[in-house]
Amino acid sequence: MKLQTIAITELSLDPSNVRKHSRRNLDAIKASLRKFGQQKPIVVDAKGIVLAGNGTLTAAQELGWTEIEITRTELEGVAATAFAIADNRTAELAEWDEDGLSAVLKSL
Repeated sequence: MKLQTIAITELSLDPSNVRKHSRRNLDAIKASLRKFGQQKPIVVDAKGIVLAGNGTLTAAQELGWTEIEITRTELEGVAATAFAIADNRTAELAEWDEDGLSAVLKSL
């Protein structure tokens, strides 16, 4: 995976993105970006369309960022759309270990 830092103006949100970001979600992403910075790249296609990280891009724009870290995929068409859906859906299917989470939060 090759990382690049590029101007946010070179990117476009995916017009077919079926994942919607509420104000609460975007505010949480912005808070994370403020506190930790960008810790993982967003994934874009050859045309600069964001396949994974639309919420991160929107939050970064709202924070006034001018650049962002990306990785480009060679996926196109149906494969690119399937990846975008899988990227969002797989995170939803994970579960929290409530006891473990509680212990970690207490230790912080």
